[in-house]
Amino acid sequence: MLEVRLHDIGEGMTEGEILHYLVKPGDQVTADQPLVEVQTDKMVAELPSPGTGIVKEIVVDTGTTVQVGTTLLYIEAKDHKVTAAIEEVKTESPAEKKAFVSTFNRVLATPYTRKIARDNHINIEDVTPSDPSGRVTEEDVYRFLKGIQQPKAETKAPPKEHSVKQQASPPDEIPFRGIRRQIAKKMTKSLFTIPHVTHFDEVNMTNLLKLREELKAAGVSVSVPAFFVKALVIALKDFPVFNAELDEENEKILLKKDYHIGMAADTEDGLIVPVVHDADKKSIKTIHDEIKRLNEKARNGELQPADMRNSTFTVSNVGPLGSTGATPIINYPETALIAFHKTKKMPIVNEHDEIVIAHMMTLSMSFDHRVADGATAVAFTNRFAGLIEQPNKLMLEMI
Repeated sequence: MLEVRLHDIGEGMTEGEILHYLVKPGDQVTADQPLVEVQTDKMVAELPSPGTGIVKEIVVDTGTTVQVGTTLLYIEAKDHKVTAAIEEVKTESPAEKKAFVSTFNRVLATPYTRKIARDNHINIEDVTPSDPSGRVTEEDVYRFLKGIQQPKAETKAPPKEHSVKQQASPPDEIPFRGIRRQIAKKMTKSLFTIPHVTHFDEVNMTNLLKLREELKAAGVSVSVPAFFVKALVIALKDFPVFNAELDEENEKILLKKDYHIGMAADTEDGLIVPVVHDADKKSIKTIHDEIKRLNEKARNGELQPADMRNSTFTVSNVGPLGSTGATPIINYPETALIAFHKTKKMPIVNEHDEIVIAHMMTLSMSFDHRVADGATAVAFTNRFAGLIEQPNKLMLEMI
């Protein structure tokens, strides 16, 4: 009898929510066949079968949040030589643990789209995708739904002639679980653990945007966030206290020597933070390509634990959404987070006392006041702004 338990499928994971079982008691399963979808604090992952057999019993209901190590279901193994791999995962290397995030070839769709299909009793494999990439969207599911069932005609109740009191309509409900619940827990821990201070500043983007257009005309496409990441790495090397983690128990500030930049992404499943690892060793073009790749994986619900671990400093680029300012919460246990807001054309006075139109961007930086002071934060953002406002200097810094 194989005992399938929830194990750590992402670094530091302690619990997960059981979203959906892909099998039921009595089903025949084969090795590596997905058994259950689990929502961690970062992603939705599938736990595969450790061997061939028949599902005997499911012991945890869907919608339940359980701790790592909890038994989820039992499989009566047909091949008695099968090793209960899930039982031995505690002694395996991190590389072997990746086997538990299944690579089973299933329809490309986000967890939210899959949920819509399940809720309407639709086999998502029967839905024809409209996206050229082959990804099934929620709109595809709704179109399929309209094609297989007609909405029932509404029957209106006759009006009451002597209505005494009109009752309030019940509110709509959104389940508070999954990624949203995990985000809430992490944000609460950060806010109640770290004394936050937020510093605001402005950056003149005019020269950088001009350089970007020149590169584009030359056939080189590079996004603004790629320049941001490179400038931040240079500033972090000058002010390493912001690329750090406070070890309060041992009374130490750990200055990280790696520069792994988290890029906060807002997806339909919630806020997630894919990471550009070793950003100090990559060119601006390579960083651009990696940000593009990670954003696409985030949109498609394809991020793996390795894509989201070990960040040392986090960026939130909310300008494209129209934000003009915020007090962002630090991505615990990091020391700081910087948010970039909307860029607007504004009149400014240049060094020649002339009034000119410039592209000005607001930034806000939250930092751990136990680790750094306001003056250091100002110096850090000044260093960053100097590189962005003089992009030629940024290029020289990388030589």
